[in-house]
Amino acid sequence: MSEKVQFTLEYEVKSSPRILYSFISEPNGLAQWFADEVHYRDQVYSFKWDDGEEKKAKKVLAKENKQIRFAWLDGDEGYYFDMEISKDELTNDVALIITDFSRQENLKDRQLIWDNQIDTLLSVVGA
Repeated sequence: MSEKVQFTLEYEVKSSPRILYSFISEPNGLAQWFADEVHYRDQVYSFKWDDGEEKKAKKVLAKENKQIRFAWLDGDEGYYFDMEISKDELTNDVALIITDFSRQENLKDRQLIWDNQIDTLLSVVGA
């Protein structure tokens, strides 16, 4: 099985960092765009999708209104996904920077999944 490669995506979000952070860090916020159900207990998030897939990730980094990182459990140990909020001090533009990993042969599909998820996030946030 091939190793996963890291990739980074950036999306402009018309939202304050504080509001955006609640959507990327809190179970209720994540359940509105990332997964169909999100449960949280002892720093571990359980993500469930309607297709029956369930994955668990541990919150390993949290900087309020700035960044959150989840390390995958359940067979994907060593990999994580990271969501960082960047605000341009000159223009006040806010961006969400996603760092994730995928096998090279699945890279375009994984990026498309993020594009679709972020479209949902933007509609939920009202951006």
